Amino acid sequence: MRGRSVSDPSVDRWSRRDWWGVVLDCPDALALATFYSELLGWPLWKPESADAEGAALDPGEGVGGISFQRDPGYERPVWPPEPGRPRMSMHLDFEVDDLSEAVAHAIELGADLPDFQPQDDVRVLLDPAGHPFCLYT
Repeated sequence: MRGRSVSDPSVDRWSRRDWWGVVLDCPDALALATFYSELLGWPLWKPESADAEGAALDPGEGVGGISFQRDPGYERPVWPPEPGRPRMSMHLDFEVDDLSEAVAHAIELGADLPDFQPQDDVRVLLDPAGHPFCLYT
């Protein structure tokens, strides 16, 4: 991309300037960041500044991450999609070794498991704000 530096992978990640990530809108950024932190084992980035307005996770490697921002007009997407209802605009995928164990863990943390599942080796779940995410083997 023009106007963007790309660092050599050997450069310490905190010294790099080629960070990227996704930002999820939600009604409570800290609550959703905490869900994903516990699900993935990634700590909050700068936890002293995380609050209901904005929060981010520190995956501890690479230069990508997930951030969360409060949107007072947020509407939960519907899964599976229904005409005229809010649809997901993106989803997160996470590869796991044991699908049943990973699904159980996500549900314990507050995820919902919809009845509609399009594939045998993938589970579509909904995070506490309703964003679909997939666990797959």
